[in-house]
Amino acid sequence: MEGTVLHRSDPRRSDVIRILRAAGCVFAEDEADLILAATPDPVARAELVARRASGVPLEYVLGWAEFCGVRMVVADGVFVPRHRTECLVRECLVREGLVREGLAREGLAREATTVAAPESALTIVDLCCGSGAIARILAERFPGARVHAADIDPVAVRCAEANLAPVGGTAHLGDLFAALPVELVGRVDVLVANVPYVPSRAVELLPPEARLYEPRAALDGGPDGLDLLRRVAAGAAEWLTAAGHLLSEIGLDQAGTAEAVLRDAGLRPEVVYHEELESVVIVGRPGPPAGRP
Repeated sequence: MEGTVLHRSDPRRSDVIRILRAAGCVFAEDEADLILAATPDPVARAELVARRASGVPLEYVLGWAEFCGVRMVVADGVFVPRHRTECLVRECLVREGLVREGLAREGLAREATTVAAPESALTIVDLCCGSGAIARILAERFPGARVHAADIDPVAVRCAEANLAPVGGTAHLGDLFAALPVELVGRVDVLVANVPYVPSRAVELLPPEARLYEPRAALDGGPDGLDLLRRVAAGAAEWLTAAGHLLSEIGLDQAGTAEAVLRDAGLRPEVVYHEELESVVIVGRPGPPAGRP
């Protein structure tokens, strides 16, 4: 397309905006400012503009994505954290109080618990962590908590290591629970699993930036979108404390099936709707449903 190539000299903002608009970028002005701020090197700037104009997601162009107000390291081919997934962080903050009440009620409070730093009692695990964005935010919100993140993709784990380094969390490479230290069995208070939940047949309907650039394994949840949730739910009761919580994001039309999945795994399910983020969270707790022996 004519006029979509920058010369290898310092690009002007107006030129960058024009090029990004021609490439179909809806927020061309904002993206231009971010790209120009990414590096003072004019050659590097031109290369970044060319990558974005070719369709590469902005997060990969910049090398970071914003999540809960924090810039997370994101490399090419790693799942980009979504704004709607902040609902999982919100639910973890809400559930933390319930976890502590349960720990006290069950007599499971950690020896590390102190008045000065009660968060040290918590053990948090982020499965299918991608860049480790959820784990990073939870580690910041609960100083002193033992935070672990795991993913099957080595590139994602490297991003998670970088994002967790400032807060002292640990990233592990491996398939779901197999990646975790065995000493965490029965000691996890908050288990977050941002599993892929797009049904296989719907992956081709996703926006090109996701469908063409993000790994299919991070998007495709199997025939009904809940294959990975079934695997996580099946192992959750073994890893959770008696007062622990499993939290996962799902699609609105998957709520009923997801509840059944958790019940079949011996968990008490609850569905939480976040209208402002257009997201749904399924929550599971160990034990039989209320009213059953």
